[in-house]
Amino acid sequence: MSMKLLIQGNNIDVTESINDYVTQKLEKAVKHYQTLTTKVDVHLSVAKNARITNKHKAEVTVYANGTVIRAQEGSENLYASIDLVSDKIARQLRKYKEKINNHKPQSSVKNPEVLPEREIEKDLIGDREAALPPEVIRMKYFAMPPMSIEEAKHQLELVDHDFYMFRNQDTDEINVIYMRNHGGFGVIQPREPNENDKTSA
Repeated sequence: MSMKLLIQGNNIDVTESINDYVTQKLEKAVKHYQTLTTKVDVHLSVAKNARITNKHKAEVTVYANGTVIRAQEGSENLYASIDLVSDKIARQLRKYKEKINNHKPQSSVKNPEVLPEREIEKDLIGDREAALPPEVIRMKYFAMPPMSIEEAKHQLELVDHDFYMFRNQDTDEINVIYMRNHGGFGVIQPREPNENDKTSA
């Protein structure tokens, strides 16, 4: 492979046979897209909790011309997970290549969804005992170049998540685009607090 390939393991020893299998599968997956890709990160993990199903997980992140394409799969067998995620990343790359080759915009998001304002409840805890959130155990840092809502929707389709955070090029504010449960997409945008909002001193 001409690109950089990094394979890491969590609760698993990445043996030579596993390394060779991952390399073989990803070479096949990105064979037709090597001019687009610059780096591939692979993260393999095994959950120790016996109650967790599909405990063998394989996550692949491809860096392609400034775009991040991500896929994750899990099963009861590590090699099966590698097969599944390789097939998924190949489909994601094909979709990405088709998008960049098609200069016609295919927008299904015309305007961000604006939810009606309503008064925020003053008692958000009720009978529950107040508690601090759990400790933050992982932090990620990403570059956020300004982009349109349509570009953010395209990125969301590539990262294998149900939401995507981005900097809106029209407002220079951080927005979140997400997949709605009943289909379609929504956009969360910040606004200035008003007198109905609960504020802290």
